[in-house]
Amino acid sequence: MQVHLVDGTYELFRQFFGRPGHINADGMEVGATRAVLRNMLAMLDDGVTHVGVATDSVVESFRNDLYDGYKDGSGMDPLILAQFPLLDAGLVALGIKTFAMVEYEADDAMAAAAAIAAADPEVDKVLICTPDKDMAQCVKAGRIVQFDRRKEKIFDVEEVVEKFGVRPESIPDWLGLVGDSADGFPGLPGWGAKSAAAVLFRYDHIENIPLSAGQWDITVRSGAKLAQTLADNMDDALLFRRLATLDLDAPTIGSVDELRWTGATDDLAAIADRLDAPDLLTKSTKLAAGRS
Repeated sequence: MQVHLVDGTYELFRQFFGRPGHINADGMEVGATRAVLRNMLAMLDDGVTHVGVATDSVVESFRNDLYDGYKDGSGMDPLILAQFPLLDAGLVALGIKTFAMVEYEADDAMAAAAAIAAADPEVDKVLICTPDKDMAQCVKAGRIVQFDRRKEKIFDVEEVVEKFGVRPESIPDWLGLVGDSADGFPGLPGWGAKSAAAVLFRYDHIENIPLSAGQWDITVRSGAKLAQTLADNMDDALLFRRLATLDLDAPTIGSVDELRWTGATDDLAAIADRLDAPDLLTKSTKLAAGRS
């Protein structure tokens, strides 16, 4: 079997900014939620059998306690922020295993569920459905891949190395040096994507990098300056790596069986009515009947 783990937060944003909205009878914007649920039904119609969706239900996480500048919900469009609870309710009503994160992030949930699924001998492959660069650290050759559904592109180990210049296990280190503006941490001054990739491809992890460029056995432009910057800012580099490292302790599933889709719940009728989307009910009923 194949397991699909979907980044619900990414999907909500993608639909919100990529298509016209929809105001329901209560005057609430629900267009993105409706589109995500329809998208999930399309996946099931394509033959997906085991699926889970992770969302950032409160946006903030334990990382905000580690670093003041880490991303939070400030500045987020209230029209999309208000749809998170509705999306979670819709996914649950649709019968899809949903990880609505509170202390953790959606990325943590997908990483944790992927590790559990990959350990199951009945699972042939785990597909993490998001283009988020953080998730590349989860890729395991032949077992866990990253799937950009919009571009229909699979990222296995070779593709991760081609894109980032480092192996999957070095992605948190790479982000620790380069930074991640989307998550709100800057990385180290002078360390760019190419220089970080060259050094980490050789040394794998930040703590393995010699703090004197004279000890490096590779040639990197401005190597002496980069080494000095790392020596002066090692604590920051390790903190930023911690922020970029996905936490496999996030609460998700006990077994892969929890991800099997068997049909919607009785609550879907009310959700479909609220979303002005009766097709959600008819489509899910048809799909469930075909699998019984």
